[in-house]
Amino acid sequence: MPRRPSTTPTLFIVGGAEDRVGKASLLRQFVKLAGGKKARLVVIPTASSYQDDVAAAYTQVFGRIGVARVEVVNPADREEARDAAAVARVDDATGVFISGGSQLRLSQVFPGTPLGDAIHRAHDRGCVVGGTSAGASIMSDFMISMGEEGVTPRQRASQLSAGLGLLPGVVVDQHFDQRARYGRLMSVIAPSPHLLGVGIDENTAIIVSDRREFTVRGAGAVFVVDCRAARTDAPEARAGAPVLVSGATVHSLPAGATFDLVERRLTGFVEHHPDVLVALATAKA
Repeated sequence: MPRRPSTTPTLFIVGGAEDRVGKASLLRQFVKLAGGKKARLVVIPTASSYQDDVAAAYTQVFGRIGVARVEVVNPADREEARDAAAVARVDDATGVFISGGSQLRLSQVFPGTPLGDAIHRAHDRGCVVGGTSAGASIMSDFMISMGEEGVTPRQRASQLSAGLGLLPGVVVDQHFDQRARYGRLMSVIAPSPHLLGVGIDENTAIIVSDRREFTVRGAGAVFVVDCRAARTDAPEARAGAPVLVSGATVHSLPAGATFDLVERRLTGFVEHHPDVLVALATAKA
């Protein structure tokens, strides 16, 4: 029986460096959600410095998975982001995938343009909107476009830019464990406690369903930081100084965990026993 594309607003957000040459497990899951072999995919390589190579690589891997229809949309600037033919490709897609590279290139071209609006329409109608690395960060209202690495949060250690706003109230960071980005995410969330920080490891993804709950997939983990109840000296800290953050709630979520972005709580996980995997659900308080 042929797979049907998703009709629920779905985001497929990858922390970068996903496997493209082996089993490509994460990309296979993206394709499955987008309709399997019947998927109509659009690849957006705009963030990359090697756009032709990136477009060819994703076209090849999606073709190897079995997708016959893969098109590339690659505007060079905001004027090209008005192109009617490119907008029509996104409007017809069942899956859109945004590559890694520079977040600033994406924030310069997509938010507030017809192509950005088309991505919003696609998400609303159930097209699976995916992204990796920079393509992950662009999903939120605000994204970390530059920042220092390390585990200590420091004042003015990060720069924020506009994202697409597909995941409101959340700041996504990527390559999280591999590039020690705990400090820069905490430095953003502590002074803005209405936001939720989500850091995603490489070759790891969150699948966000209906703008509310996400499930973790892949080889690594997802770090969530909630500073609603935390104390911080961020308003007084001098530039470059370590920032006090006390009482933050943090979650480290491996594959199989589910998390409610609205209630900000774990909703399920998979307990690993030597001989069996047992799915457990947390109590609905």
